[in-house]
Amino acid sequence: MVLFFSQKETEKEREAYRQRTAAFQQDLEANYHAMISENRRAVAQLSLELEKEQNRTTSYREALISQGCRLVEEKKLLEQERAQVMQEKRQLQPLRNAYLSCLEKEEDWQRRARLLLKEFEDALTERQNIYCSLILPRNKRLKIEKSLLVRASTDPVAADLEMAAGLTDIFKHDTYCGDVWNTNKCQNGRLMWLHLRYWEVIVELKKFKTVEKAILEK
Repeated sequence: MVLFFSQKETEKEREAYRQRTAAFQQDLEANYHAMISENRRAVAQLSLELEKEQNRTTSYREALISQGCRLVEEKKLLEQERAQVMQEKRQLQPLRNAYLSCLEKEEDWQRRARLLLKEFEDALTERQNIYCSLILPRNKRLKIEKSLLVRASTDPVAADLEMAAGLTDIFKHDTYCGDVWNTNKCQNGRLMWLHLRYWEVIVELKKFKTVEKAILEK
């Protein structure tokens, strides 16, 4: 009776062990499959991220290559433009030299013209002052007029400005005088100031016309 109980208990224990083993095995298999599934999801996620990163890297590489090509092309264009500018500069150098040479000569003529106009302004102011004076002698005015006409006919700058005709017009028609108590010589005369201003404008215009002519002849 005791032996029978022991076998029964043994079978019972064996069955319990078998069940525990089967359950443990089932848990292991379940954990294994869960781990496999988790690893597969992780691998899939990593593969997706790796693919995205590879795509970004490819895009960056293509962008760098494209940018490099653009830089090379821009450098080429800049070098062509620089070469063109240098060629134009060489072509314009003779023109620039001619311009500077002409400008230098013209500046000398301008300087002499300005000095001449200042002398004529002073002389005409004095001439008009004598004309308007009640006490200054007439022959002094005539002497100034004669001197100015001679200068206008012999001076190359005055001849360029054709001042003789203007002087004759002034001497014949400028009769304007300031009031009786006027002491400012510059308030006498009107036509003379118009001619002086006209000659100043002609001097300025001549500078540009001379330079323009020198450039166009090159």
